[in-house]
Amino acid sequence: MPTQQTSSRPHETGRRTFLTALGALATTTALGVPAYASEAARDAATADEYVDVQLLNICDLHGYLQGPTGSDAVVRGNGGKTYTVGGVAAMGTHLERLRDGRANSLFFAPGDLFSGWEFDAAAFSDEPTIEALNKLGLDFATAGNHEFDKSPANLVQHMVGGRAYPVVGRDTGFRDSTGRRFRGADFRYYSANVVRTRTGRTVLPPYHVEYVRGPRGRRIPIGFIHLTVFGTELLFSNSYHPGLRTLDQIATADRCARELKRRGVHAIVLSMHDGAVAGGDFNSGSNPSGPAYELALKVSPDIDAIVCGHWHTRFNMMLPDPNGVPRPFVEAGFHGQVINEINLRLDPRTGRVVRELTVSTSHPNTRDVTPHPELKAVADYWAGQAATRERSRIGTQRGPFTRTRNALGQSTMGDLAADWTLWAARRPAPSYDDSNIHRYVPAQLALVPLAPAVGQSLVRGDLTPGPDGAVAFGQAWRAIGYGSPTVCVRVTGQQIHDALEQQWSTGPGGALRFAPLAVSANVRYAFDAAGAVGDRVDPADVTIDGAPLRPDRDYRLATSSYTILGMDGYPALTDRREPYRHQRDFESFIAFVRERRVLTPSPLDRVRVKNAALRGPGVGEVVDPPVPVREDGTPQPPSVAATLTAGGPHALRHDGHRPPC
Repeated sequence: MPTQQTSSRPHETGRRTFLTALGALATTTALGVPAYASEAARDAATADEYVDVQLLNICDLHGYLQGPTGSDAVVRGNGGKTYTVGGVAAMGTHLERLRDGRANSLFFAPGDLFSGWEFDAAAFSDEPTIEALNKLGLDFATAGNHEFDKSPANLVQHMVGGRAYPVVGRDTGFRDSTGRRFRGADFRYYSANVVRTRTGRTVLPPYHVEYVRGPRGRRIPIGFIHLTVFGTELLFSNSYHPGLRTLDQIATADRCARELKRRGVHAIVLSMHDGAVAGGDFNSGSNPSGPAYELALKVSPDIDAIVCGHWHTRFNMMLPDPNGVPRPFVEAGFHGQVINEINLRLDPRTGRVVRELTVSTSHPNTRDVTPHPELKAVADYWAGQAATRERSRIGTQRGPFTRTRNALGQSTMGDLAADWTLWAARRPAPSYDDSNIHRYVPAQLALVPLAPAVGQSLVRGDLTPGPDGAVAFGQAWRAIGYGSPTVCVRVTGQQIHDALEQQWSTGPGGALRFAPLAVSANVRYAFDAAGAVGDRVDPADVTIDGAPLRPDRDYRLATSSYTILGMDGYPALTDRREPYRHQRDFESFIAFVRERRVLTPSPLDRVRVKNAALRGPGVGEVVDPPVPVREDGTPQPPSVAATLTAGGPHALRHDGHRPPC
């Protein structure tokens, strides 16, 4: 396949001769700050016969308008120097400096700009992030897995189009820092490989073309191909969607590159929400590994630069394409840590990238600058709004709900979580969720893991009464979930029985381990404390709405997408049929409390024990799943912790690293 400037021969360009120096590439990328495609690139700024194009990018902001905290706020650069970074106010100042005097500058992001875990933004349907990105002047973005957390329609209609639902001013359509109702993004989202299961059509446009200014008013096209991480709809509980699937990344990118070439576009950039590991220095790269690295070595040489995201890593390097010609391979950290800058030189006659003149530099988004006043006003406004909303009253409780378990694994908070899960799965999906392909059938029962053998528990906090028994918005938001939807699935009675049996396992040294499940209020069961692992629950001792469990019958079961994807260690529930996605957990739990108005702890009588006095294994030991911590010892955000500790496909790692979201 033909490429742009792929030869290692000298490239004659009028009054200059440049040498690609491919043999020196490894040394240059390991030590160079910035990364140069060749030695000639060090002199690229004087090559004024070419068209200079600046590409600025960030990734995985996740709504962190104030910036990350703890060790996430510190990055290491060349020579081990550290920088304190983050925040959109500082980013606005750095972007102004970087753009100054540049005629052709584009600012974009390869995904996960919103959604995830930052309360200041998430509590307002992620609208604060869009307001900030509009003021930062983002030109376009690739959809990451988290952009699909609510639904494709939410991304297109609400986040981009500005449509508010269901209750304006309470659920969406909040007033921004200027007093206006949310109006959506000033930029567009793209993805070439997220398609509808039924039609095979892409949810978003697969690629697009930007035009830069050349000599004598000529408009030169640059094509941008966009990829979302493979498995978005199946490997990440937050973005689980029965009606979506993702296509192979390399085949999709190669096809898009061919289409762009046929349209006369000869400069092409790949923006992909998938990443790699390549050392800890944000402005260099070493020993790369991971899916984006494997793709970078194989994907079409017609692609001139590869910009990554998703893995929350930082690297800046040049990698050879399949023809041996270097091109940038970068990832700019997360939560606003780094701004990457790629400088391309375009031949004004052909529109091709003069690859040997490419330069890539990553800039720390340091906080030691004067904050951009407009961006600071945005971040401060939403922080104030969040503090007010956190304290707001959404209901009343008659007594505390705690995660403290009795001897049989039950807790008042666990029972509340199971009752909410059943409630959630007895309501059709919200109008903005357009990804279901099976009809809505109400759930008949719910199971909620409380202390799973792997992964994290859906039940994250307690509910203690405030003044006059008030339930505060913030406490309820943090008590349940990590942004995953409730899912209703068709299972057999045998699967329900097997899941109850899977509460017990043999731990290290032969000890009996107990990973209790909470059951909804219409379920009762007994277990045999003298029984062996795998033979503790008699189906006759399990009742649903007063009727014995029938192993040969189908039931509609409600649980979390996290559970049906096998992320918390109950494999009986992963063989799902007719999955139907409901609302995300923390938003749904808020709606549950508002509808119920008054919450009353239920008696802990849903589980009974048989033969407790007989000699046998007993109930077993409950081991609460540990929460992973950052470098400074502070807990990881819930969604990150859930992914890092999950079982199933998430146990796969690249050189000991697992993408955190």
